[in-house]
Amino acid sequence: MSQVPLPASFLTTPLAHRALHDVAQGRPENSRAAIRAAIARGYGIEIDLQPSRDGAAMVFHDYDMGRLTGRAGPIRLQSAAELAQTPLLGGDEGVPGLDEVLDLVAGRVPLLIELKDQHGQMGATDGGLERAVAAALAGYRGDVALMSFNPQSVIQLAELCPDLPRGIVTSAYRAEDWPLLRAEVRDRLRDIPDYAVSGSSFISHEVGDLDRPRVAEIKAAGGHVLCWTVRSAAQEAKARRIAENITFEGYLAAHPA
Repeated sequence: MSQVPLPASFLTTPLAHRALHDVAQGRPENSRAAIRAAIARGYGIEIDLQPSRDGAAMVFHDYDMGRLTGRAGPIRLQSAAELAQTPLLGGDEGVPGLDEVLDLVAGRVPLLIELKDQHGQMGATDGGLERAVAAALAGYRGDVALMSFNPQSVIQLAELCPDLPRGIVTSAYRAEDWPLLRAEVRDRLRDIPDYAVSGSSFISHEVGDLDRPRVAEIKAAGGHVLCWTVRSAAQEAKARRIAENITFEGYLAAHPA
C-alpha cells in the first residue's frame, strides 16, 4: 500500500488536542467553540470521531456519553439529530458532526482526524465509520490527515481515501492504561507492526514513550513522528527532541519561529 506524504503544515503548526478546549471558558473538548478558538490562534486541530446510530461521523471522544454530556449510554445508540440536540457539558452547543466541522475549519488550519476503535480489540471493523469519513471528506479542500489506534481502520481508510495521508496512533500499551485490551493485543501493537502494510506516513506516539527504539526506526526510515498529549512547555521541549510536532492541551503551545 503506497504512502501519501503528510503535508508540511502538520510538522510546523502545533495541534490542539480535541481542539483548544477549556470548559472554564465555555469551550468543551471537540466542540465548535474549541475549534473556533484554535483557528483564531492559528493552531492545527486534532479531533475524534465516533459513529451515531444512523451512521454519521460525530466529533466526540468517548464511547459513553456520560462524562461529556451528563447523559449516560453509548453514543452509537443515538441518532445524529439527537446528538446535535444534546448539549456538551460546559458549553451551549450540541455534539457536532464531521460535516459541520469541515465547513467550520474550511482549510484554514490543518485538521488531524482520529477514528476511535469500533472493534474493542483493535481488530477488523464493519467499515461504517470509515465510509462515513470518506464520504464527508470527498471534495474537502484543506490539509487533513487520518489516523486511528486500530491499524485495521487505517488499512480500510487506505482503500477508501487513497489520496489522503494516514497514520497510526501508537502507545506503550501498559496494562494499567489499557485494561480492556488482551495482553497479546497490547504486545503486538506495541511494536507497531502494521505501519508499512497500512501505507502510513506518520505515527502519533505517546509522549512518555518517545524513546522507544521502534519510534526511532520509523523516523530513520522517513516516517514522521507526532506525539500525544503534551501538557506543558517543559514537556513540549523534551518531546521535540524526537517528535516533529505535538498534540497539546492545558497550555498555549508556542508557534515555531
